[in-house]
Amino acid sequence: MLEMYQTDLQTNETKKTTKYERGNWINMIAPTENEIKTVCEELQIKEDFIRYALDSEEKARIDIEDEDNTILFIVDVPIREKEGDSMIYSTMPIGTIFVRDDYFITVSLKQNPIIQDMVKNKMKNIITYKKSRFLLQLLYANSSLYLTLLKKINKETEIAESVLKDSMKNKELLKLLSLEKSLVYFTTSLKSNEVVMEKTMRGKIIKLYEEDEDILEDSIIENKQAIEMAKIYSDILNGTMDAYASIISNNLNGVMKYLTSITIILAIPTMVASYWGMNVPVPLQDNPWGFPIIFAFSIIIAIIATMWLNKKDMLR
Repeated sequence: MLEMYQTDLQTNETKKTTKYERGNWINMIAPTENEIKTVCEELQIKEDFIRYALDSEEKARIDIEDEDNTILFIVDVPIREKEGDSMIYSTMPIGTIFVRDDYFITVSLKQNPIIQDMVKNKMKNIITYKKSRFLLQLLYANSSLYLTLLKKINKETEIAESVLKDSMKNKELLKLLSLEKSLVYFTTSLKSNEVVMEKTMRGKIIKLYEEDEDILEDSIIENKQAIEMAKIYSDILNGTMDAYASIISNNLNGVMKYLTSITIILAIPTMVASYWGMNVPVPLQDNPWGFPIIFAFSIIIAIIATMWLNKKDMLR
């Protein structure tokens, strides 16, 4: 998908456009080969920067191409998707490209909340010809989105834990495992994004005004807070998973202990019956009360064994 937006210099109203004009914001979501070639030909840039952002494994970084006078910022954004019956959390790269002082391009593999908010103009003061401000607002929105999704992850963790307190269900354990994996993705991506923002602040890669620096500082603070939250939630979840692993192991040991005790008790009558069932002379073989006596003897021995095992806490 390829869309272009232009902010009117007089009214500051942003609208869709089909013309390639200075100050355009070009939004590319899962672009086709033809769309990539068209944009590169119109803007006279190489295709590499666009294709970098379409690599799902691409790391957050900054790349500068002096020949085309283009700058590429890649940051990881959090996404929440439905997979089967549950929601999963992961990250994906978004590329933002400064093409000289003329165009601003965003490239992503799929729809995401940040770009959607920008398109719907939910974010305030989005002006396409203020490219530096545009980028910093995107970075701030990204850090804020991490915080929002981290709170949702924590809430889902608490719900799963409350279910597991009543019964050990594989579904809830797998849910916790999925959330733990999501926190690892988030932590890794947040740290990479921090490097990009710190480099932008120190390196003066793009022109920053005083207000822009304030936005970038706020973005860095939000990002650091998200890193701390992700680390805390991850440590808590790791401890919870270890605790449930110990509980499951302990429950299994209890079940095995109980079953072993029952096996011992049931083995006593079987053993007595085996002795008296041998094809050799045995006591009470000619006694008419032999069977009741032997049966009662087996029951008494089994009761004694049950009482002894219960005293040793082997039946609980």
